[in-house]
Amino acid sequence: MVTHSFYESDNRIIRYAEALTGRGDQVEVVALRRSAQLPKRELVNGVLLHRIQDRFGKKEASPWSYLWPLLRFAIVSARWLYIHGQPRKFDLVHVHNIPDFLAFSGWPAKRRGARLILDIHDIVPEFFASKFGVSPRSLLVCLLRWVEKVSARVSDHVILANHLWLDRYTARSAPAQKCSVFINHVDRQIFQPLPRAARSSGPLILYPGGLQWHQGLDIAIRAFATLKYKLPDARFHIYGDGSSKCQLIALADELGLRESVKFFDPLSLRAIARVVANADLGVVPKRADSFGNEAYSTKIMEFMSLGVPVVVSSTRVDRHYFDESVVRFFESGNDKELAHAMYEVLTDSRLRESMVQNANEYVARHSWGRYKSGYLELVDTLIARQSDSKERMRPV
Repeated sequence: MVTHSFYESDNRIIRYAEALTGRGDQVEVVALRRSAQLPKRELVNGVLLHRIQDRFGKKEASPWSYLWPLLRFAIVSARWLYIHGQPRKFDLVHVHNIPDFLAFSGWPAKRRGARLILDIHDIVPEFFASKFGVSPRSLLVCLLRWVEKVSARVSDHVILANHLWLDRYTARSAPAQKCSVFINHVDRQIFQPLPRAARSSGPLILYPGGLQWHQGLDIAIRAFATLKYKLPDARFHIYGDGSSKCQLIALADELGLRESVKFFDPLSLRAIARVVANADLGVVPKRADSFGNEAYSTKIMEFMSLGVPVVVSSTRVDRHYFDESVVRFFESGNDKELAHAMYEVLTDSRLRESMVQNANEYVARHSWGRYKSGYLELVDTLIARQSDSKERMRPV
């Protein structure tokens, strides 16, 4: 596995890796290091993790400051695969975007016969245009679409994170038979209901995740300021990192919320599951007029799996997968409506109980345990094709 992310907090990659090790496969992950205190090489639940590049904070202010670490990681990971693929051959390289061109880091292993999966966590041209406010018709975005197409071509299979992106991707970059969808199904072995810690303080609202503009945390903070008039002892805890963190802290201070809005560093997946279990309400406030409109939120099913009701922005992708029986929607960008939705869920016990019960049934139908076999079958099919190719090439 190759990923320009922090493996220990990346739910999607952990699911894949532990599904493979769980059946006896050897899995190694090439990833980033979040802090100098973390070892560069570590065995994590049977997965051998190599942290080959440091990333101590997310402070990309321009397209180039964002692009350069990605280019460097692609080069370093390609070199790592070339060196470590000599004494032993990899059967499969599963590359996770962003960026799409990270697929080329798997080229050394592919030259030696490995199969290559490109996993589209985020569809890059739209993500980049939203992140830096550039036109979808700009030269740079057009170039990113070309990179998307070339990266798909070099890959043996492409996985996409939701069905909306599947339609767009197959229309412009790869044939449908080369693609499949695995949404961010929750792993119930990690996100299972836990005993709640006793406390005497007021209701706790929680957001764990990226702190970028499209995530809409500024909307949630303004909504929380309104909620405080009705629930003065309410608290809002935010776990994560991202380019908007400084502005969000400043906004909370400006609104006089320093004592009740708290920011925390990101945690590992298992640690954040314990934190979420103690929340009274989850909030997913993405903007529907940007990249967030089609980016599936893993957080929603994580809240649902832990028995925590969740208020969700009415985005196209979340309306595609959920309905009002399992989440409480609010109009995207409307902080007053978000405040009302939070108050309603926190104070209406009958609504809360109904949401939690329905959400638990939904998660049981859509958890990773139901879809894991599909991923393992895909891996086996690709490796079987590799073996068949070798047999055809063998001289008689």
